[in-house]
Amino acid sequence: MILDFVVLFLVLVASIALDVRCVIAQSADLILHHGKIVTVDSKFSIAEAVAIKDGRILRVGRREEILRLKTAQTRLVDLAGKTVLPGLIDSHVHPADACLIEFDHPIPEMETIQDVLDYVKSRAAVSKEGEWIQVRQVFITRLREQRYPTRDELDRVAPKHPVVFATGPDASLNSLALKLSGMDRNFQVTDGGPGYVEKDPDSGEPTGIIRSCTRFIKARPNSRQPNDEDKKQRLLELFEDYASVGITSIGDRDASEDEIQRYRELHRDGKLKTRVSLSHHIETIGALEAVEESIRKVAGDPLVKGDDWLKIIGIKTYLDGGMLTGSAYMREPWGVSKLYSITDPKYRGVLFIPRERLLPIVKTTLESGLQFTAHSQGDGAVRALLDVYEELDKARPVRQNRPCITHASFMSLEAVLKLAKLGVVVDVQPAWLYLDTRTLAGHFGYDRLRFFQPLRSLFKARAIAGGGSDHMQKIGSMRSVNPYNPFLGMWVTVTRKAKNYDGTLHPEEALTREQAIRFYTANNSYLLFREKQTGSIESGKLADLIVLDTDILKCPVNEIRNTRVLQTYIAGKLVFERK
Repeated sequence: MILDFVVLFLVLVASIALDVRCVIAQSADLILHHGKIVTVDSKFSIAEAVAIKDGRILRVGRREEILRLKTAQTRLVDLAGKTVLPGLIDSHVHPADACLIEFDHPIPEMETIQDVLDYVKSRAAVSKEGEWIQVRQVFITRLREQRYPTRDELDRVAPKHPVVFATGPDASLNSLALKLSGMDRNFQVTDGGPGYVEKDPDSGEPTGIIRSCTRFIKARPNSRQPNDEDKKQRLLELFEDYASVGITSIGDRDASEDEIQRYRELHRDGKLKTRVSLSHHIETIGALEAVEESIRKVAGDPLVKGDDWLKIIGIKTYLDGGMLTGSAYMREPWGVSKLYSITDPKYRGVLFIPRERLLPIVKTTLESGLQFTAHSQGDGAVRALLDVYEELDKARPVRQNRPCITHASFMSLEAVLKLAKLGVVVDVQPAWLYLDTRTLAGHFGYDRLRFFQPLRSLFKARAIAGGGSDHMQKIGSMRSVNPYNPFLGMWVTVTRKAKNYDGTLHPEEALTREQAIRFYTANNSYLLFREKQTGSIESGKLADLIVLDTDILKCPVNEIRNTRVLQTYIAGKLVFERK
């Protein structure tokens, strides 16, 4: 009888201990309640409260239900009806470069040729004779005059300095920069890559404009250069600004070895406060065997396994030129253009990688278990990459690698349906529609832009498209070259309206508000192989979420772009709060 009593007592103690553990397991560290929790789950459910424990979502639901999980240690946040979204994701940024652009001195916004010349003149005044002056990524399509500064104009404001005004692979150089770079009337591209130097038809001398061969410019930096600690600190400052507009995860779509090492060190030291998915840069010029070996080397990096904060997901390269520089590879000719300096009526742009090289490069990437993506602006480049994916899919389904097309600005219905069938994903930059529609419509005409960023068609076909910014210069979501404010991006996808453009660009391709939110959350989490951890507010997922001052599902449509983030949480920790 005593033995039975002892057994009963032990069972009771064990039961109580189990109940205590269950209570502890179900108690929340943080509860956000009395709000509009937009979960972005498969049903796009709306909840009233969310409980967080150990950096993850414990439960989402009705306020009364969630408040039962509080203890004396639980922090309660009364949302007072405010809207909560999953942490936003930008699928395409270049933060390591962008954060350093103004390290030495502020760079003003340039909207006219005179702005450019004034800046060059100001730099010449504070630089030693012979030092290089560089202006990069001020796109001519966004200048009021919509042209390059000429060789003579650059000579006039900086006659004793080599000057380069570069936008992507194209540039305008002054006389001294041409001379120092060896670009005279006899210059020829000899490395097997694309490009040419424009020459005056009468004199045969270079005009100063070069196409797809900025790699030959012999420019040297003359400004104060950051050391490694400076680079890390600036990167952290940028990540803080990302958090201020609700961005909690990013895809670095062209990371170099040095930049990846910087990320490793920040993560090792516990300083990384933004989740980073990396596409390792790969050069495709040179021996094919060497290119393939470099891909396999990336696949062997321990970061391919990675963790919740830092992971290599694939490689990135460049398939064509740019739509802003007149070098995107199109299915049909660009058309003669003074703006883009196109004189050949048959010119279709520049394709950097021929099919016979592209196919084995993509094949090696996918066989190595990596995602392949390539800068592909024109519809000709999009088709070329899709054709390679389709060919490889015959032997081995490519869907499992989530092969990507970066930008895919110009598309076709055929391309939309094909990428949906193959499981190819795309990262798209709505800010380009906002900033560049005026120029593109003026050159191509409205009808040829029917499938420019065809987002509604992509959603309808059940293809996965995610929103990016291609942020490449400056810290500041609305002052950066290619603004990275995701609420501007959402507004553009919903309205299809553009700066300095009357009307709407093919409104039939506009997204609903729900789709616009998915575009920057769940879809991007899939693009970046993080859908099991982020992209929605669901039990078990990482507690990355943001509190807004605006209900973007119900507000007047033009208020979407002005939405402000009040709080940003990453892994349940408050990393930004608007004072």
